[in-house]
Amino acid sequence: MHLAYWIVAGLLALFYLYGGGVKLVRSRDQLRPMMAWVDSMPLAAVRGIGLIEVLGALGLLLPPMTGIAPWLALAAAVGFVILQLAATGVHLRMGDRKIALNLGLIVIAGVTAWLATSRL
Repeated sequence: MHLAYWIVAGLLALFYLYGGGVKLVRSRDQLRPMMAWVDSMPLAAVRGIGLIEVLGALGLLLPPMTGIAPWLALAAAVGFVILQLAATGVHLRMGDRKIALNLGLIVIAGVTAWLATSRL
């Protein structure tokens, strides 16, 4: 279970470090081709989501690595499930039915949360 957590959590963290990082540094015009939803909310909210994603990714990795507050990894994984449920809602509300990535991330974050419980 230990190795499985690191593989799944590491891949999820890489995804969110990248995705959150681009939301933090790129302009709305640069984000639009990848994320059509950026026009439906203020840029500050997009940046906030990026910050949440980066901090969540760090939360998946640093607490188990350091042994300090390892429950934060579980909280980060559950947070990503909630984030993707909300993102799926945004996509569906906008008429975008391309939610396979969101659903896949919900499953991966759920598995990460389950694996994190075995580490507590």
